[in-house]
Amino acid sequence: MGMLLRYGIIGAGSMGREHIQNLKVMDGVTVTAISDPHVPSQQAALVLVPDAKVFTDHNALLSSGLVDAVIIASPNDTHIDVLRDVLRTDLAVFVEKPLATTIEDCKEILELGNSRKALTWMGLEYRFMPPINEVVQRAKAGEVGTVHHVSIREHREPFYPKVDNWNRFTARTGGTLVEKCCHYFNLMDLVLGEHATKVYATGGQSVNFLDEVYDGKPADMLDSAFVILEYASGKRAMLDLCMFGEGSYDKEIFTVVGDQGKLESFLPSHNVRYSKRSEWGDASQWFAGGKGGSQERIVFDHGAKYLGAHYGASYIEHVKFHKAILEGSPAEVTLADGVTSVATGLAAHKSIAEGRPVLLSEILG
Repeated sequence: MGMLLRYGIIGAGSMGREHIQNLKVMDGVTVTAISDPHVPSQQAALVLVPDAKVFTDHNALLSSGLVDAVIIASPNDTHIDVLRDVLRTDLAVFVEKPLATTIEDCKEILELGNSRKALTWMGLEYRFMPPINEVVQRAKAGEVGTVHHVSIREHREPFYPKVDNWNRFTARTGGTLVEKCCHYFNLMDLVLGEHATKVYATGGQSVNFLDEVYDGKPADMLDSAFVILEYASGKRAMLDLCMFGEGSYDKEIFTVVGDQGKLESFLPSHNVRYSKRSEWGDASQWFAGGKGGSQERIVFDHGAKYLGAHYGASYIEHVKFHKAILEGSPAEVTLADGVTSVATGLAAHKSIAEGRPVLLSEILG
């Protein structure tokens, strides 16, 4: 490989260009090739890396001999076809979330991944956001005792426009709870140390895209939902999603509660709040400074050279991916993580559609 690791980008839309921006500020890497059939996306990527070779087909990039690693950031429904080809190479692979849009495709990808020796990394960058990562690590270190309750609230703006409006359709994205929320289900499993067994959900398309029709097909992405996960241990997690909640300052709140205390992270304020149950009722703690006995601090990773759209998380993840390639170490985030996060989202959609709790075993088999 040499000292300079060469990257190819498959899918040069907004997320592909986000990856390029991160790679541009890293040491020891260069972007040498781009594959995308959409000319405006090619042109936008070339503004960032003007010396990169451009392809319209990912197989031409794979056989070019120009790359040591590939980043897959094409639309969700294309991941299966791209990965069928990419996973048969010896290149290091980073695939953006969600892994795929159906459980059948996820299982096929997992089987292909299990048969290769080269590094395969699942892109789930939320777990690398500094405030969120701090909450996860402190919870795992026992600061709140035994964790029983995890919740995530995201109140945000609607989905942004994408090429050919592909993110307006469940058939192309896997649905909002796959496309947007697989990150969150992965975080829930990560902090609880197990996978959910049952999903209850309610949700719908209440406000967004109601009047949007493309090629005779109405947009069908839900814009709000409550999702509850149950775990075999009796632990629970909940997602509160609203995509017409632009008025929130901290649009993402991640809460972990144990039998001894509580941890929360707030984005974009980067605040982490910690409180102990043992201090409840202690007036000197609960009323001093109006803090309610909690400890608060702002959490940044000052080593992140590019913050981008994910508070530096994508940069942190790329540094880890790069290090794993050079050291021959295993992926910190695996294809199996990608499968379970998609399966939970699919179970939530099934629960909404059928009006009943759904076992993960119904999805995973």
